[in-house]
Amino acid sequence: MNVELPFAPVDTIIRRNAGDLRVSADASAELAARIQDRGSDLAIDAADRATADGRKTLMASDFEVETVVEKDELELPVAPVDRIARLEIDDRYRVSMDARVALADILEDYADNVAGASAILARHADRRTIIDDDIETYFSLFE
Repeated sequence: MNVELPFAPVDTIIRRNAGDLRVSADASAELAARIQDRGSDLAIDAADRATADGRKTLMASDFEVETVVEKDELELPVAPVDRIARLEIDDRYRVSMDARVALADILEDYADNVAGASAILARHADRRTIIDDDIETYFSLFE
C-alpha cells in the first residue's frame, strides 16, 4: 500500500504527545498508514451518506462534522487528506474543501489519541522512544 500522507506532520503530532520521549521513524510510518486506513474508511461512509442524499459531492456534514476548523489550525496537510479520501471511493465523487478540512481535523484528533496512548505504552515499557510496536499495541488493545 502506498501511503499518501507525508511522515513529517505525523511525526509532529506524535512528538507533541510524547513529552520527553523520542519518536522512531517506524512509529511515524506506522501511524501514517493507520491514519490513511481510517480516513479511507470514513470517506466510504461519507460517500454512502452523500449517495443517500442524492449528491456526488462529499460535504463536511457527511463526515458528521457541524463546525469546520480553519485549515491553518491543522498539522495534517489537506491535499494528501484529499487523496486519502479518494482512495476507495468512485471517481464520480467530488470532495468539497470543507469536507477535506473536516476529514483532516478528524484524522488529526485520531492521531493525537493514538500518539498519546502510544507514549503511555512506551513509558510503561520503560523505554525512552516511541516505536512502531507501541502504535501496533494500541490498535491490538483498543481497536
